[in-house]
Amino acid sequence: MPPEPNAPLDSSVFASRRGEHEAKLFELLRIPSVSADSRHKPDIARAADWVEAQLKGMGLSVSRLSTPGNPIIYAESPPVPGAPIALVYGHYDVQPPDPLEEWITPAFEPTVRDGSVYARGATDDKGQMLTHVLSAATVLAERGKLPIQLKYVIEGEEEVGSEHLEAVVERERQRLACDVVVVSDSSQFAPGVPAVTYGLRGIAYYELLVEGPKQDLHSGTFGGGVTNPANTLAKLIAALTDADGRIQVDGFYDDVIPLSDAERAEFARLPFSQEGFQKQLGVAGVWGEAGYSTLERRWARPTCDVNGLWSGYQGEGAKTVLPARAGAKVSFRLVPNQDPKKVSAGLRTLLEPLVPPGIRLTIVDHHGAPGVVFPLESPYMAAAAAAIEHGFGTPPVFIREGGSIPIVNTFARLLNADVLLLGWGRDDDNTHSPNEKFNLDDFHRGITASAALWNTLSRQA
Repeated sequence: MPPEPNAPLDSSVFASRRGEHEAKLFELLRIPSVSADSRHKPDIARAADWVEAQLKGMGLSVSRLSTPGNPIIYAESPPVPGAPIALVYGHYDVQPPDPLEEWITPAFEPTVRDGSVYARGATDDKGQMLTHVLSAATVLAERGKLPIQLKYVIEGEEEVGSEHLEAVVERERQRLACDVVVVSDSSQFAPGVPAVTYGLRGIAYYELLVEGPKQDLHSGTFGGGVTNPANTLAKLIAALTDADGRIQVDGFYDDVIPLSDAERAEFARLPFSQEGFQKQLGVAGVWGEAGYSTLERRWARPTCDVNGLWSGYQGEGAKTVLPARAGAKVSFRLVPNQDPKKVSAGLRTLLEPLVPPGIRLTIVDHHGAPGVVFPLESPYMAAAAAAIEHGFGTPPVFIREGGSIPIVNTFARLLNADVLLLGWGRDDDNTHSPNEKFNLDDFHRGITASAALWNTLSRQA
């Protein structure tokens, strides 16, 4: 008896294509498409061309959505009357690989060790994005058509804040119309414990620039007679939080929605090991906002972190210098309902009165995005859970994620669509760090789960 039209493909189909799929992944990983570094502009173009060629090779209708920045590749399959439309979002740009000396093997030469492929972009987001391309390509090759209409939006600026994507989504709202958005740019809860992420934190990112004298000064000759910008910066950073980790920005907690008792209980039931977490990170203890567990602080409470610091002499040996300038990069992770614009105003209110004589403070507002949370009762959540169980052999848990994917809020707001955040990675994949990796079994499970998702979503008509 032939299979039902919307039945998932047999697992042997995917097993037979394992080598082909890995070869495609390695091809893309070899392209150093670093969006933050203008020297890699030609590589960005190569990666965009590569993605475009894959989608065209599947027989999809493919075009480029124009922006002042890096190309956005758009593709769609034919409509399927009566079935939902799913839009797949991903990105082909990657973070800088620095520091290069900490990579065991070259960042852009994919190398397999212990069942994982090591390369910049392996899990963030080339590998995960590609699962949704290869799943559809396999279904089309085997059956000639998809059970639902798929639309793809693959961009090249996610790692620099997706500066131009929101305007494109606004402009192309009608073309991008869909029922559900699928994003894989996150992690499983643990190895063998796949997850559906139903909430993300937002972000507000700043640079604090502190300037004093017109040039570096001799700290003996001038120390005590002029304000030291580095000392000032240290005091400004210290003012951001209190001893219990509470952020001191004016009005910061006014819009924070407290975690419900039920949600805290669900977090507590997850198989999380505090000891294992510390061992993974190489730390002797943890710290954060008082009164909350580690998972609660990581997923569902706002935070403030210094991301970079610079000032004065940093070479070998000693140099008695009073630096002319100091700077810091600072980010706040925000929870749903917090407004990055309110955080910006509150940050200025807090810091500007603390600036001493002889010092100029500049606060550069780099980018911000609100957090999001999606209802667990959505039928699309149930479809995703069934597909993941098919691909990974076990039902997923439902989690929040502490990171930010700014475009998720844009899709939900402008397209009025549910968003499925399906992470195939692992939390030790060294995302944004040296030796980034992606477990190849999870890569293949992700392809199988993705193909099953197109079937399970088709039943939500």
